[in-house]
Amino acid sequence: MNLLKNNIATFFKGFAMGTANVIPGVSGGTIALILGIFERIIDSLKSFDGEAIKLLIKGKFKAFATHTDLGFLSVVLLGVIVSIFTVAKLLSFLFLNYPIFIWSYFFGLIIASIWLVGKTISSYNTSVILFLILGTAIAASITILNPASENDSFFYLVICGIVAVCSMILPGISGSFVLVLMGNYELVLRSINEFNITNLVAVAIGCAIGLPAFSHLLSWLYKTYKNQTIAMLTGFILGSLAVIWPWKYSYDTVGNLVEANKFGALVNTDVKIISYERILPHIDGLFFIAIIIAILGFLSIYLLEKKAINMKE
Repeated sequence: MNLLKNNIATFFKGFAMGTANVIPGVSGGTIALILGIFERIIDSLKSFDGEAIKLLIKGKFKAFATHTDLGFLSVVLLGVIVSIFTVAKLLSFLFLNYPIFIWSYFFGLIIASIWLVGKTISSYNTSVILFLILGTAIAASITILNPASENDSFFYLVICGIVAVCSMILPGISGSFVLVLMGNYELVLRSINEFNITNLVAVAIGCAIGLPAFSHLLSWLYKTYKNQTIAMLTGFILGSLAVIWPWKYSYDTVGNLVEANKFGALVNTDVKIISYERILPHIDGLFFIAIIIAILGFLSIYLLEKKAINMKE
């Protein structure tokens, strides 16, 4: 019974990670760090090594599963996959029709993430502060880059999978936002909704290549320079706030302002957006609704962390 409860809890943690990974500006790694499974995921991923291959070749499947923590990782990945294929449709609708409200929710969610991740730093010194500043600067600078053009070539989609999956498990760096910069976020989202096997296989191959390789580096950094690593990750999350600021003007490929309604939804959804201008909101009824939604986003992560602590205890 305890095993079943643990698997259900792990599934929903994976579901939360997958949901975050669909959202440009929100990192599944951040959610994993908050929920206390980040280090275990990294350790499991990096265990797919030479020893694991030997165990498979010898047919020692039980030893292989133990060595790689396969049961835990499989349940997490199941939650991620289920959330991606269910939440993607809902998010597509919300981003299309109510962008200010959905970005407000995520803005509150990220503020809570900064606090919860930052408080895990056990001690501060000069190097920790410098890494915090560096992480913030890197994430903030990424937000001003203009997206590339959409490219549906198989090889480029594999590259997208490698880069995006590395950033997906890195707290503070959004894999979806990296896909936006690489020009293929909408293509991948369409491929999920339309179940385009060719595109999805290409991205999956990239993920399979990138995950084990990057997890080794991240695990070493996390264990060797834990406070500095967490400080930089906190900086990444802080710098990503600029990406998800709810109020913005959108510009097309020739620099023209694209018309939007009061909810921030584009009037012409066929226009390709390549840049944004962050603006101050109008103080009206919609503004206060957005603030309430942002508070709900903050409480979502706060209560999620409290639930995770209670379950751990």
